[in-house]
Amino acid sequence: MIRRLLIANRGEIAVRIIRTAKAMGIETVAVYSEADRGALHARLADRAVCIGAAPAAQSYLNIEAVMKAAADTGADAIHPGYGFLSENATFAEAVEDAGLIFVGPTADVIEKMGDKREARLIAAAAGVPCVPGYDGDDRSDARLKAEAERIGIPLMIKATAGGGGRGLRKVMSLADFDAALASARREAGAAFGSVDVLLERVIAPARHVEVQVFGDAHGHVIHLGERDCSAQRRHQKVIEEAPCSTINAGTRAQLHTAAVELAKAVGYRGAGTVEFLVGPSGDIFFLEMNTRLQVEHPVTEMITGLDLVALQLRVAAGELLGLLQEDITFAGHAIEARLYAEDPAAGFLPQTGKLERFELAAFSGRVDSGFEDGDGVSSFYDPMLAKVIAHGRTRAEAIRNLAALVRASTVAGVTTNKAYLLDILASEAFTSATHHTGTLDENPYQPESYGEAEAALAAALRLYAALEGAPMRSLAGWRTLHHVPERRAIELGGKRYPFTLTSARRDGGWCITVTGAEAQHDFDLTGLSCAAISGDTIWIDTPAGHIIARDVTLAPPEKTSKAGNGRLTAPMDGQVVAVAVKAGDRVKAGDLVCTIEAMKMEHSVKADMDGTIAELTAAPGTQVKGRALLARIEPACTQSEGD
Repeated sequence: MIRRLLIANRGEIAVRIIRTAKAMGIETVAVYSEADRGALHARLADRAVCIGAAPAAQSYLNIEAVMKAAADTGADAIHPGYGFLSENATFAEAVEDAGLIFVGPTADVIEKMGDKREARLIAAAAGVPCVPGYDGDDRSDARLKAEAERIGIPLMIKATAGGGGRGLRKVMSLADFDAALASARREAGAAFGSVDVLLERVIAPARHVEVQVFGDAHGHVIHLGERDCSAQRRHQKVIEEAPCSTINAGTRAQLHTAAVELAKAVGYRGAGTVEFLVGPSGDIFFLEMNTRLQVEHPVTEMITGLDLVALQLRVAAGELLGLLQEDITFAGHAIEARLYAEDPAAGFLPQTGKLERFELAAFSGRVDSGFEDGDGVSSFYDPMLAKVIAHGRTRAEAIRNLAALVRASTVAGVTTNKAYLLDILASEAFTSATHHTGTLDENPYQPESYGEAEAALAAALRLYAALEGAPMRSLAGWRTLHHVPERRAIELGGKRYPFTLTSARRDGGWCITVTGAEAQHDFDLTGLSCAAISGDTIWIDTPAGHIIARDVTLAPPEKTSKAGNGRLTAPMDGQVVAVAVKAGDRVKAGDLVCTIEAMKMEHSVKADMDGTIAELTAAPGTQVKGRALLARIEPACTQSEGD
């Protein structure tokens, strides 16, 4: 049995592994970066070791630092979680060479299946149908361009290493191929240390269905059913469910058989996932094999009643799997939603900041999270705050239960995709299970628009906090004599709303009347629990979305203009990964100036006017703060009438 387990990961998966290990009587060791000092996973473990600076390359991806932490703490096993080093064969080999237990498959299996090109060859040899494409030895830009012309549009450029949607680009026009290839290579190199890619034809419309397999060191391999992960945005899974409700018994059997045969062919040990595309006619195509635990494993746990982490630990210690295929039964339906710190209304821009309120409902389901109330959300890692999982006797019941959990959860301090998740769960395409991998991208999210009524609520909350004696420095100008009207201005959505407020104490609570230019708004704020206030900022979490307002009573009105001002700033904290211009270059509105990476995603910063790059502070490899100046454009000169 494993005695002391080091978890080479962070966030919710580290917390999830720690809790199972403790329940099994195994001591736990957490590793953390400087950015995660005091993080939940570090607080929960029996011991915690700092392994480096905030960037993942200097901490969670630093094999030497992780191995030193294992040696210093006397760990006899390492669980890699998912992401980071979980599919790094060099890391698995280092663990094995040190005489420790690696909770996962052997290094040679990770190397074979972690390379998508080699995995395709192994799958084809095992009789598993693969997506048509190009996976030859010559992976030069010129050869790939020629193969793209042969395959035809649309096609997918896919990094041969790693996963999670990184290094993946869909090409809809050959004119865009060169730029997409360069972007895919750059992202793959930064994430996985390899710029190799392959090409695949796009199968559309298609469903993304994956099979959970499990093997032990004694040659036994079984499957634990399939999951449907077709609800994706930009190739990133948003909602996952088990089982898949749209395939027939024949297709299901074909998927299960192909996955088990592939796992047997490579002598697979531990938890793994074989991913497929299912075409419109029910044809299946192998995509890849993930040699680790998946983010969406809880839905499989819910319908099987098994603890996959506990099975991983036992199998890694050399035990028999102890399960035959006929022992596996499936009950009901389970659905998981990924709650992200991102702003759907701003192109899903990742969000950072302090979680002023973080209360996740789990009254009829399960919540896996690496955060607690008051924790900070960093720009260095994935923006996922939590996974919310629900079960039901039927798919419809599971959807209702999940929607109730998401709706009842409260997050303030950062914007989340909560409203977006509820929008998906209520959509006709999802409830009828007619969606496919392109549905979310083909139907852009339409965010709720806010106006005076919401600004009035923010103003009322601001006064409520003052009346209740909230300790905030910015309230010095407030009067608590509730019979005296207050004049306040609230900024919401770039618009300034002036108000007159009056308050009255009734039945132990506060009733506040807010009078604006459009109407009078009355609020009973007794026991309100869906908001938070910090400084002049008011966060309100509603099922329809996040209202983020600012008290601008003492601030002079800002002049706004739809025209660009030539000052290009960072949209969030992140790292500059590419700069497309140099000082003195002429640009047009819409031209790419630089690319910033934050929370595992690339974001383009484009010129907002025609002109000349007069100042350029962005440089590849530099870390920048949100709103930091990246470049300044001098507007294009126009001739005067006298010339």
